[in-house]
Amino acid sequence: MNDLARLLIWIGLAGTVVTLLGSAVIWFMDEERRIRRALKRVLKTAPEALVIARGRGRGAGFCFSKGSMAVAWDGGAWCLVYRIDELVGAELIVDDQVLARAFRGEPRKALDQAIAAMERVTLRLVFDDPKFVDFDLDLWRPGDEAGRRGSPSTDAVNEAARWITRVEAILRRAPRVGARFVAPPPAPVPAPARTEDEAEPTPDLDAPGAANAA
Repeated sequence: MNDLARLLIWIGLAGTVVTLLGSAVIWFMDEERRIRRALKRVLKTAPEALVIARGRGRGAGFCFSKGSMAVAWDGGAWCLVYRIDELVGAELIVDDQVLARAFRGEPRKALDQAIAAMERVTLRLVFDDPKFVDFDLDLWRPGDEAGRRGSPSTDAVNEAARWITRVEAILRRAPRVGARFVAPPPAPVPAPARTEDEAEPTPDLDAPGAANAA
C-alpha cells in the first residue's frame, strides 16, 4: 500500500512538472514575445513602439533614441533594419481601399469615415528601398472573428489609424533621405597683407657677393 501511494505521488509530481514545462514553453514561444525578442536583438535595445499583426508572425518596432526601426516576419525568424529616415509613408487599407495615409512631403489623409463592416484591415509601411519597398501588417483578416472575440475589426482600424498619425509625426521629425547636413570645408584663410616694416629688405650691393648675386 505504501509503495502504491508513493507511486501515485511520483506520477502526480511528474505530471505537474510536465505541465509546468509545457506552460513555460508555450509562454516562451508565444508569437508576440518571439517578435519582441527578435526586434530587440536586431535593434540592440527594446523597441520603444511596437505594432504586431497577430496570427501572421509579423511586426514592426521603432527605436527613436537610435533613429532606427526594424520589421520582422515568420515569427521573428527574419528581420530587416532601417534608419527611421528611410520610412517614407504608411497607408491604412480596408478591403483594398486606401482610407488614410501619411507620406513624406504630402498632407496627411486622415480616416474621416465610419466603417460598419470590413473583412481586411492592413497597415502598409513604405520604405525608400528598391528591393523591399513595402511591408504589410494585416491587422484583421477573414476568420479572425473566432480567434479574437475580444478584439473586433473596428479595434484593428483604430490601431492602424493611430499608427498613421504616429508615422506622420515621425516623418515631420526625421530628415529626408540623402538630405543630411554636411558641413562645407573651411574656406582658405587669406594671407595677411604685409606692412612696410615686413617688406622684403633691399639687397645691399656693397655686401660681399651681392654683385655676383645680381
